[in-house]
Amino acid sequence: MTAAAASPVQDAWRIDADRLWRRLMALARIGATPGGGVDRQALSAEEVASWRTMIEWALSAGLEPSTDAVGNLFIALPGTDRDAPPVLAGSHLDSQPGGGRFDGVYGVVAALEVLTTLAERGVRPPADVLCVAWMNEEGSRFAPGMMGSEAFAGVRDLASIRATRDADGVSVAEALDALHAAFPTLRRRPLGFPVAAYLEAHIEQGPVLEARQRTIGVVTGIQGKKTFDIVIEGERGHAGTLAMADRRDALEAFTRIAAALYERIGRHDEAVKFTIGRLQVEPNAPSVVPERVTLRIDLRHPDNAVLGQLGQRLADLCESLAAPCSARVTPLVDAPSNGFDPALQQAIARAAARIGVPHMPILSAAGHDARHMAPLCPSAMIFIPCRDGVSHAEHEWAEPAHVAAGADVLLDVLLPWVGAGKDGTP
Repeated sequence: MTAAAASPVQDAWRIDADRLWRRLMALARIGATPGGGVDRQALSAEEVASWRTMIEWALSAGLEPSTDAVGNLFIALPGTDRDAPPVLAGSHLDSQPGGGRFDGVYGVVAALEVLTTLAERGVRPPADVLCVAWMNEEGSRFAPGMMGSEAFAGVRDLASIRATRDADGVSVAEALDALHAAFPTLRRRPLGFPVAAYLEAHIEQGPVLEARQRTIGVVTGIQGKKTFDIVIEGERGHAGTLAMADRRDALEAFTRIAAALYERIGRHDEAVKFTIGRLQVEPNAPSVVPERVTLRIDLRHPDNAVLGQLGQRLADLCESLAAPCSARVTPLVDAPSNGFDPALQQAIARAAARIGVPHMPILSAAGHDARHMAPLCPSAMIFIPCRDGVSHAEHEWAEPAHVAAGADVLLDVLLPWVGAGKDGTP
């Protein structure tokens, strides 16, 4: 049976909404912040604690946890053919430093809930069905993000990932080895293996679904993204004695560059998203002319041709406007926009209709690990609304009914893959 085949959802096949919510709130207590959010960054002690909790839940349901060399966590509902390509569903457990309770973790717990429901019904699928928590989707501690899915997909090599360091000088290698040491008996999978399909449930992280009163977003694709590290080099000088005409002020050069970037890139069209999200001035002293400015730029657009054009314009503007200073532009992330599998999109829409919740097609403005799975296998995403479109913030919120509906849709889409019968029996 293909992923596009129909599968009526009966009451027997609904997930346990109360259990799903309890588990989300339990994980929200790991790394909880005073403002009600979460600080659970990649490969941190808090993420190790969340692994322990996930593994306990998995083992209690008779599921099989495992990991791989890059620190992705897998939980399997065993199939009859253990060598057949499995179906994957999940997202990530790490958060932004002041993130919310649902970003990423919802997709992982929803996938675990679906597997738990299937296990309780005695389902033995033809092939394994896996819940996955990808390592370092956010990139807040170790940049850039999506390390786990990129390593799995062969987009980035493990050696370069392990060499990356955080702001405190801790390497991914050190943190990853500590994670694995905390779970010495956990089965180790190969890094990357054939996959039959991939599904990811997630909060929208935008206002569209809520504004249009839709419970389910059928994600058509993800807009493209480029990130850049820019270093503007000037010369340090005494603020009281160096004449203005003689200065090579890196901050002054930055102001010219930033104004041009906002005007000629940020206002290119209504679809562009341009952000200067990090700024560091050196020596950052009140009476010293700045000698260096380092900034990080995030540029997004759904049209790959426009994204490429704007990326080149960015580099040209930085170099042409830096004088008498110099500017060095280093590309970090180059992720083209992608589409998702049409048959899986149709299956998601049918599932939403069957369980009686309104749905609509939607483009993802944020990046997700599903981006890297789409070239490997049929892939799709299921969005649910978040209040006021807020994400990456402590007051991020999703309604319990929407949380349950998204997991029910995920379950319904997976039923044909696990060989569930129309009469509600495995």
